Amino acid sequence: MTEATRPANAPSDHPKVKSGRVGVLLANLGTPDDYGYWSMRRYLNEFLSDKRVIDYPAWKWQPILQSIILTKRPFSSGEAYKSIWNHDKGESPLMTITKDKTAKLRDAMQDRYGDRVLVDFCMRYGNPSTKSKVRQMVSEGCDRILFFPLYPQYAGATTATANDQFFRALMEETWQPASRTVPAYFDDPTYIDALAQSVEQAYEALPTQPDILVCSYHGMPERYLQQGDPYHCQCAKTTRLLKERLGWADDQLVSTFQSRFGPEEWLKPYTVDHVATLARQGKKNIAVIAPAFSADCIETLEEINEEIRESFEEAGGESFTYIPCLNDQDSHIAALGAVITKNLKGWLD
Repeated sequence: MTEATRPANAPSDHPKVKSGRVGVLLANLGTPDDYGYWSMRRYLNEFLSDKRVIDYPAWKWQPILQSIILTKRPFSSGEAYKSIWNHDKGESPLMTITKDKTAKLRDAMQDRYGDRVLVDFCMRYGNPSTKSKVRQMVSEGCDRILFFPLYPQYAGATTATANDQFFRALMEETWQPASRTVPAYFDDPTYIDALAQSVEQAYEALPTQPDILVCSYHGMPERYLQQGDPYHCQCAKTTRLLKERLGWADDQLVSTFQSRFGPEEWLKPYTVDHVATLARQGKKNIAVIAPAFSADCIETLEEINEEIRESFEEAGGESFTYIPCLNDQDSHIAALGAVITKNLKGWLD
């Protein structure tokens, strides 16, 4: 642990300060504190009030959000969270997985750099907040912080808003640490290899090989793509690189998009509709993977493994396999560690 010291050549009455450490701050989307109405309402209000997520003018959007959506949706979202909740630990699976992943990365960085690096995590929405973790890292002597949004593909509604919150936190620091943000790692070879390994391991455990692998990415309005957001292109490249790493033909996997919200047209094909189409086309045995999520959460455990599975089975599908996110698998920790190490160059090594 770094000890507080008086800066060189400072007067004897100068306060002692901690310095010289590098913080690695992992950032995930967030989670409600529990699945009750008011906790869900607070969380949804913060999330859906983010201009990066919903960019409608506040005068138009906020009356709808406050009077209609936040009156009803906390009940349905709360039930969805309750169905996947980690009741033993009193937290969402996303929180449990993020804690486990952080602990493993902390050990890996400790082995490589010793006490020079402090690894922790924050959430863009909910707790622990980005602001609180930046404050803690500065107080622990981090004069440099590497901020790592845990989204393989860049999107304004995920990576950018996480970075925005990090920069807001820095604005409140009297002595700002030097900072870097980790860019999207959608085509990093270690990430692609970890994805491929998870597919290979899942397929080896199945008695019958799936007819097709559905790569289901979180969706976004098509309008965002036209405005220059690179997310769609990066998703397409992830799927292509995964296909090449597996040595598969083009018709053995497909990219789709889930979690549509609101009246606009979103990126297509929609996962929930496309899996039904596949079943009607005779592909009765499918597997689904979610390459845009670094940890299993409500969108994978409830939406994919319940809603999307149901759509497939109701259309005549027979065997639906969900391949979990990379979570805290060793291959994923190695991939994230490689990305961190690359981005620490010049500060360490």
